[in-house]
Parts: sequence; C-alpha cells; structure tokens
Amino acid sequence: MFTGIISAVGRIELVTPLGADEASGVTAWVDAAGLDLKSLKVGDSIAVNGACMTAVELSGTRFRFDASRESLSRTVSLDRTGPVNLERSMRLGDSLDGHLVTGHIDGVGKVRAFRPVGESYELVVSAPHELAPFLAEKGSIAVNGVSLTVNGVIDGADVTDVSINIIPHTLANTMFNQLQVGDGVNLEVDPVARYVARMLVMRQVEPKREEMRAALTP
Repeated sequence: MFTGIISAVGRIELVTPLGADEASGVTAWVDAAGLDLKSLKVGDSIAVNGACMTAVELSGTRFRFDASRESLSRTVSLDRTGPVNLERSMRLGDSLDGHLVTGHIDGVGKVRAFRPVGESYELVVSAPHELAPFLAEKGSIAVNGVSLTVNGVIDGADVTDVSINIIPHTLANTMFNQLQVGDGVNLEVDPVARYVARMLVMRQVEPKREEMRAALTP
C-alpha cells in the first residue's frame, strides 16, 4: 500500500526487453535520485508513476524492476526512459497524508489541458469512461501515483474529464512539471469507491438470486 505522497522524482535510465517475442515484458533501471534506498531490500515494493513494482536488483542509488507485458498493457511510461514519480510502500505507523493507494492501475488517461490558474495549475485528464462511476467531485484519485482531489467531473460519450488543482509544491516535487497536453498518465481510483460500487451491484444481484433459489426449490 502507498499514500500517494511522492518521495522523490527519479528517472528510468535503461529499458531492456526480457524476451524476443511480443508477449515479453521489460526490465528497467531507475536512478532513484533523492529516494532513500538504504533500508530497501530486494523484493520490496516501490510505486513507479503509481504502478507497484518490485525491486529485483539494487546498485547504489539505482534499482531495477521487471514489468510483465500485462503490466505494460495497462500502464504508460514504464517501458521508456524519462522522469517518474517514486514512493516507497508505507509501513504500519506511517502518516497517511494522501489517501490509500494500492499501486494497481485502473486505466490510462490523457492530459487534455494543463494551464496556470492564479498561483496554481489546473490539470484536466480524460479518463476512460468505465472509470466514471468511481470519480466524484471532492473525491480522491491517484494520477501517476500522486494523491489528488477531484475538483470537477464532466461525463462525455467515450471519456470522463476530471479537473484537478495542482498547487506549486506538488508541481515542484513531482514529474508534473514536465507534463504536456496529450501525455498519457496512470490512473488509480479511490479503492473505497471501488468497494462501494461493488456493494451497490450486489444489492441488485442478490434479490434476483433469491428469486432463482425460490423458483428452483421444490
């Protein structure tokens, strides 16, 4: 589990295919920059642009992770060099300053707008329409692993636009300062919203199951 509070901005320096066929994943070396790796062990989890990855090798300020083709098909930015948000997994007793983030990406969004508004920036992300039920004004969302508050939601035919305010501190301490319109971003919805949606579905399903049981009972 993570909190969505970025520990450091690192950089994927080298990406190498794990095999020759299209089903193969990649292995990537990350320069962790300001992230404290002294207590990190092989097998520990690190969120890389919001995706939970396992450190499989350590070398100084660098670590290596493997990403399967399944992971790559559901994320962006893990199979190419460039800046990435990094966060160590939380420990019991750590302060939860953001919100609970699992590191399991729900979908890839696209930056629709990124413009200054006063001292801050407005980030508008087009999210896949299937995530619409989990997005609500003043709710939480993780964008490239950053815990953010949703300011507004506009549902379209194919996508749902989410408006988010980025304060100067967040801009300065994440890779958001390098985002461009059209860039893809990893999205994770609030896990609480996911469970609520599941409960609502089951409340509709259970009565139908009871009717079926009654009909089959001699």
